[in-house]
Parts: sequence; C-alpha cells; structure tokens
Amino acid sequence: MPENKRQKQKTLTRELLIDTAIKQFGENGILNTKTADIAKAAGVSHGTVFAHFAKQEDLLIAVVEKFGERITQRLHELVDIHRNLYDVLRAHLTGLIEFEQFYTRLIIERRLLPEGVNSTYIMIQSTISFHISMAAEKEMQQGIIHKSPIHLLYNTWIGLIHYYLTNGDLFSPNGSVLKEYGDELLCHYMSLIKNDL
Repeated sequence: MPENKRQKQKTLTRELLIDTAIKQFGENGILNTKTADIAKAAGVSHGTVFAHFAKQEDLLIAVVEKFGERITQRLHELVDIHRNLYDVLRAHLTGLIEFEQFYTRLIIERRLLPEGVNSTYIMIQSTISFHISMAAEKEMQQGIIHKSPIHLLYNTWIGLIHYYLTNGDLFSPNGSVLKEYGDELLCHYMSLIKNDL
C-alpha cells in the first residue's frame, strides 16, 4: 500500500532528525548534544523529536543504525566477490570519510553510551570485519598476504584508523584526517601484511 501524504511527511521528518543528529553529534559530541539542540538545528519543535523517538537513546540508536546502513551499503556498492583486500579497505575508508566527524565521536564516546548503542556499533563492526575477512582469506590462500589470524588483521587495520581519528587534532586540525592520511595509512597497512616472495 503506497504511503499517503501524512506518512511520507512523517518519514521525511524522521530522516531529517536522524541526519541532523548525525551532524550535531559529530560537531558537538554525542554526550554534549541535547534533543533540543537537534530540534533547533532541524527547524522543528522539541516535541517533534519525541513524537518520532520515545527517548534520546532511541534517537541515538536510530542514528547509529543509519550510519551502519550507509557505511555497509557503501561497502556493498564498492566491493564485490572479485575485489581484492586493497579495494575493500579503500571502500571502507570511503564510507568512513563521509561520516568522519560522527564516527570519530562515536569511537571516542562509545564506552559511555547506552548498551543498545554499543550493541548496534558491534554489529556494524562485525559486518565490516566480514567483508575484510573474506578478501583477506582469499589473498592468504593465494599467498599474496601473510597467513595471520583474521581478528589480528582486522584489529590492526581498525586500530590504525581509530588512532588517527581519535588524534585528529594532532594530525589534521583543520580538516579530514582520512582524506589527508587515508592513502598513506592504506599503503602502510598493505606493506605490513604483504607476502614478499
């Protein structure tokens, strides 16, 4: 059954609130941003936020889910079964760059956030890990990269990215850390795991 005009407006308002929250959380921090700040930035009443999300935690979970959907969609769009590990990691960087401010705040503040948010974050990381592990296992079998436990390959990659993001004020105080250093980080990581025959 097609959506009527009221349902469409409700869906659009919900998406506006989520997109606005992503931006506000990225700029001001997740813990520092109040629902009133999001309502003001979205140009809606404060009550509108609670008409769509019963509590602030529900909005935050919806934001993290939307981020997860978008980043995994980028991976699905940019990667297929024939892609190599380099291409998968490049697609991961491309997705992160789009949400860099929000993702940086998420990884810095994650341990202080409600359990539901952490569960959603872990599911997102698992999906990303799956894509990376599929490409890595194939290249290990082909002798292109060292045979290593998949969890170490993934954690080394994500640790490198997270270190640069959480220290962005040192590496790129006026811009995107991943735009500035992404290529260098990717090449460095690949050089660490490449099997020199």
